Amino acid sequence: MTPYRNQRAADLPARLSRSWLLTSAANTSLFAPALASEADSVIFDIEDAVPEEDKDNARVDMIQAMKDGASAWVRVNDITTPHWEKDLAALSEVDNLRGIVLAKTEHPDHITKTAMMSRAGTPVVALIESAVGLMNAYDIARAPGVFRLAFGVGDFRKDTGASGDAMALAFARSTLVTASRVGELPGPIDGPSNGVSREGLEDACKVTQSMGMTGKLTLYPDQADTINHALAPSEQEIRWAREMIEKANSGHTGADGSYLPRLARAKKVSELAETYGLWNS
Repeated sequence: MTPYRNQRAADLPARLSRSWLLTSAANTSLFAPALASEADSVIFDIEDAVPEEDKDNARVDMIQAMKDGASAWVRVNDITTPHWEKDLAALSEVDNLRGIVLAKTEHPDHITKTAMMSRAGTPVVALIESAVGLMNAYDIARAPGVFRLAFGVGDFRKDTGASGDAMALAFARSTLVTASRVGELPGPIDGPSNGVSREGLEDACKVTQSMGMTGKLTLYPDQADTINHALAPSEQEIRWAREMIEKANSGHTGADGSYLPRLARAKKVSELAETYGLWNS
């Protein structure tokens, strides 16, 4: 199988990935289109996307596709199921696995055990999908092997009875953001927005960004480009950063205590814009 990763996405560090595309492991014909999409990171999903009776066959087909060249993250089944160990054992045979996304992470040892069962150095994204997981988010963010936190909105809402309103989920999002900071992790990955228009997705991304989250899950390849643009520095931010840096380079310094923090922010914007290929666009 030819790995059709676009070069920009293939070269982008996963700590900076904005769009995370979930693709069912039950249908390997979907892998190539997913890998050819604008998604920064692609996840082959062998958990929720695969019925219980199909998991063993899907695992065999997925592993073969990856051995044939497909390179992606894999969302494995949660640690309380017999499939968790089977998933990790099979993935240990794959050279181009990008990392593990652990479903229904609730305790730090879920991450530690997953990391120990995987090849040394395999990054693990902790998918927080319950009230218990949220309350343990700070410990999970500091667990050995954890790479980034992600928000499983659908299951979290089922567990808590919360609505999909941004205010109803603000505490959960804020907790994942502060836990990520405490654990010195990249910004967390927000949950998907299903069944929305482009405008609805843009509005959802504004919530994601305003809360301090820096990535977003999606089930649809055509959402990736919108997410990438929405979670990258805007044209206005880039113009401001360029002007700020140009003034600093010309010897102009601010007269108050806000200058250095603003300059640091401008440099961060310029670095992100450069990484995403936007600085000189």
